[in-house]
Amino acid sequence: MDFSSISIILLGSTFGLILRIFIQNNFKRSIGFDIQNTSIVNFLSSFFLGILVALNFTNKEILVLFYSGFLGCFSTFSSFIYQLFILLKKREFLRLFLHYIEVIVFSFLFFYLGYFLMQFF
Repeated sequence: MDFSSISIILLGSTFGLILRIFIQNNFKRSIGFDIQNTSIVNFLSSFFLGILVALNFTNKEILVLFYSGFLGCFSTFSSFIYQLFILLKKREFLRLFLHYIEVIVFSFLFFYLGYFLMQFF
């Protein structure tokens, strides 16, 4: 990996982190369970990924900027796994299952929505 790729990833990840922190600090509403807006970030990340996949970029720098940089830092997969662990630790199995289904199903639907919308443009 060369210096320009590292710089592009740093640029993308900086904007991804800023947007994630902005959403987590300014949208204090829960969706379904008390998940501190992690689901909102995951849904948006899936939506953006659907758009990017539909655009079918071939430019390496754009792919590194958005896929590895921006979405890599914006999405919160580790937070999602941590939330599942906390629910497991509390022995709240129904909430764990429902939260898992909620995030997986809605993330896929938002991905498809982004992909589907870009087919019209």
